[in-house]
Amino acid sequence: MFLQRPLFYVGQHYVTLLGLIAFAGFFGAGVIIARFLQSQIVRRFFSRFKIDTNFIAIVTIVTTILSLAAIVFFTVTAVNAAGIPLAWNAPLPAIKLSLVQIFLLVALLIAVFWISSGTKRFLFNRLLAQSGLDRSLQYAIAQVVSNIVLVVGIFFVLENTGIHLAALTVFAGAVGVGVGFGLQNIASNFISGLVILAERPITIGDRVEVAGIAGQVEHIRARSTIIRTNDNIMMIVPNTKFIDSPVTNWTYGDRRVRFRIPVGVAYGSDVTHVRESLLAVAHENPHTLKEPAPSIFLEQFGENSIDFKLVVWSSEMSARPSRYRSDLNFAIAKKFGELGIEFPFPQRDVHIRDGVLKVENVAAEEKAEQSQA
Repeated sequence: MFLQRPLFYVGQHYVTLLGLIAFAGFFGAGVIIARFLQSQIVRRFFSRFKIDTNFIAIVTIVTTILSLAAIVFFTVTAVNAAGIPLAWNAPLPAIKLSLVQIFLLVALLIAVFWISSGTKRFLFNRLLAQSGLDRSLQYAIAQVVSNIVLVVGIFFVLENTGIHLAALTVFAGAVGVGVGFGLQNIASNFISGLVILAERPITIGDRVEVAGIAGQVEHIRARSTIIRTNDNIMMIVPNTKFIDSPVTNWTYGDRRVRFRIPVGVAYGSDVTHVRESLLAVAHENPHTLKEPAPSIFLEQFGENSIDFKLVVWSSEMSARPSRYRSDLNFAIAKKFGELGIEFPFPQRDVHIRDGVLKVENVAAEEKAEQSQA
């Protein structure tokens, strides 16, 4: 038949038109299936397995690996269908692994990541939830155990798929050199993450300020920490920033924080009246703590004003510090307006060395002219 007539030879095997058609069919099917594995339908399917947020990128990695596996599988099938035998169990050149072993390796690695994520979720949500330990300590224990399961699982998979770790000595040395140069930041961040989980200078839910970023700690990952700012923006901060930079933790140990509100009043104001008004404002705010009690300090007699400082204690620094300050300032302005206490304007003394300066009240003259008209 025409379809079975040899068209050309590849090595010792000839390729027919029917073989080319079969090759195109299988290869096209592989491309279509690979694109389907990258679709949102498949991603939503894998999301049902409740992979931990620390491994949320695994969903993308899994779908990508499966897509590549589909292309490889159908490509090999297409080559066989074209008349060029390619054994699945035959070792590939240079790597000494067969295609079956490679597919098994990929499947087992995906399973290891899923088991590691499930171990962390089980420990944190179930096993340690009733242990009575601090919640942040429970998270640290679950994270460390999850990382141990991940590392042990990867070593176990490599050993049982024919990749002996003893043969990777040279590769490990090259990786060590790479870590010392190009990967030193990643290694440093990972070690810093372990230090954070062990020492717990910050925990989930703490309000911190580091490297010019202020917000609430949402997640502590192996390489970075996620901070949610007051603008609801997620900032990814490398873990090394919490080790080699000054960190302000507003909720470490005690959530009570002292707020200092500067207030200036005009000269001639009754300072005793001002003091009582500021104390009233402090006590009227429901977020002001009774202990330690609010206090008022007369700071100085400035150029344009008598400067006071309202000192109050509150727990709002962990949630809404700017709103608390704003509420106090609004209340002070309202209270001073009701009691007739004036805020100062800048004052300057003008000295005329020679001549005479004529001052006219233009507004008064205009008003007189309008009344005469």
